[in-house]
Amino acid sequence: QYVPVKGDHVIGIVTAKAGDVFKLDVGGSEQASLSYLAFEGATKKNRPNVQVGDLIYGQFLVANKDMEPEMVCIDSSGRSSGMGIIGQDGFLFKVSLGLIRKLLAPKCEIIQELSQLYPFELVLGMNGRIWVKAKTVQQTLIIVNILEACEYMTAEQRKQALAKLSGN
Repeated sequence: QYVPVKGDHVIGIVTAKAGDVFKLDVGGSEQASLSYLAFEGATKKNRPNVQVGDLIYGQFLVANKDMEPEMVCIDSSGRSSGMGIIGQDGFLFKVSLGLIRKLLAPKCEIIQELSQLYPFELVLGMNGRIWVKAKTVQQTLIIVNILEACEYMTAEQRKQALAKLSGN
């Protein structure tokens, strides 16, 4: 089970709207809250269009054992920096926190190798959730399968699998 950490970037699923706050499932023991004002350019009049079921990529502003975790979709200077509502037509799946750490490492070989296969969008959450979207559903699922299998493959096995897919 994921334990929220201040500053972690995660993918949450909107479960409810309560007044000015959205509740998100982040895979922890309790839901996180997200204010409608915690988006770039949001004001009382200009609210973000967030619906129950939406996927949100954000970071924890508050995360400690005595308080409900609180998320934001803006950095300290009020910019979204890639955070916010994630597109609807990708694929969300879960992997171990160990694999996420590996994928988030700078110059991750796995991601570099995959990006030579097809162009795709990828969002990695420290809570073990990954959202991926390629040009077609088939390509998206191939990338999902490789990312899921990566955990149990050596670099050599992975390179062989990718070589098969790219027809080399």
